[in-house]
Amino acid sequence: MKARRTPWWCYVLATALGLLAGIGLAKYGEISGFPLVGAPWIVPVVLAILGFVVLYMALQIHKYTTTDSEKRAQLKPLDPQKAFATLVSCKALGVAGAALAGWYGGQLIMSLPHGEATFYSQAIFECAIAAIVCIIDMIIGIAGEWLCQIPPIDGPESPKMKTATQRNRYAAAATKSATQSKV
Repeated sequence: MKARRTPWWCYVLATALGLLAGIGLAKYGEISGFPLVGAPWIVPVVLAILGFVVLYMALQIHKYTTTDSEKRAQLKPLDPQKAFATLVSCKALGVAGAALAGWYGGQLIMSLPHGEATFYSQAIFECAIAAIVCIIDMIIGIAGEWLCQIPPIDGPESPKMKTATQRNRYAAAATKSATQSKV
């Protein structure tokens, strides 16, 4: 199985959809008279803890994959399921961080005109903190995805082996044509 990096446009799309949803929720709160903006303080705390846990897991995978093979023998063997789960967690954290940053950013934008009210000023502060934590989580997810890359192995798929195989074919063809021209 070959895992691919998450394309940049996924983060942009997630942010845009989150922004639209956040704006829609804040607008609905204005129309209904039941404001739904803001974020409880537990949300940025949990998101920050989640980000640091995923970063720690990605750093463990990176440490294992970049260690020399002689030193790697001294380390605990890497569980492939743990490595895959870490990669998926990094991808999910990046996209969810982008979507939630848009969500809280949308609420923040819609709350700014009402900033003189105590409720909205508190909501603006909460949404700003939550959006910053979500942006940090998105960055951690993108960086963690990069940290989970496995260095190329010199197998038949590696660029070095493909170049060497092509060189050998040319050399064999040159040798074959040289021996045929002598005969």
